[in-house]
Amino acid sequence: MDPELMRIGVSLPDNLLNKFDSIIMERGYSSRSEGIRDAIRSYINYYEWMNDISGRRVGTITLIYDHTKRGLSNAVADVQHDYSDLIKSSIHIHLDKENCLEVIIFDGDGKDVKGLDEGLMALKGVKYVKLNTTPPAEKL
Repeated sequence: MDPELMRIGVSLPDNLLNKFDSIIMERGYSSRSEGIRDAIRSYINYYEWMNDISGRRVGTITLIYDHTKRGLSNAVADVQHDYSDLIKSSIHIHLDKENCLEVIIFDGDGKDVKGLDEGLMALKGVKYVKLNTTPPAEKL
């Protein structure tokens, strides 16, 4: 028996919807709904993976953000300062007139890693955040 389907409404900017529609066509989805369900499942899996991060962790957080968005560069720096004991180094490059890429290298408690990652992800104007983490070498 199929689970009951719920209908929802979502508002998206044109450029995001156009990109999503292109991916749906490339991947052969039969509908937007199928693609959205797949994207939500992926998001849930990521969230569950994030909840399992515990103990000492090392790794990187990569982010791309629009530095022309008023106050965003300062907000990114503020979040990083909140976790200065976790951050060992960071690299900042200018991709173009609007976008910056930062790679943050960290070593510390998994709970703090999640806080740093989620703090950066929550900032309006941050376009991409990718966490890559592992236990330190002696735990492998």
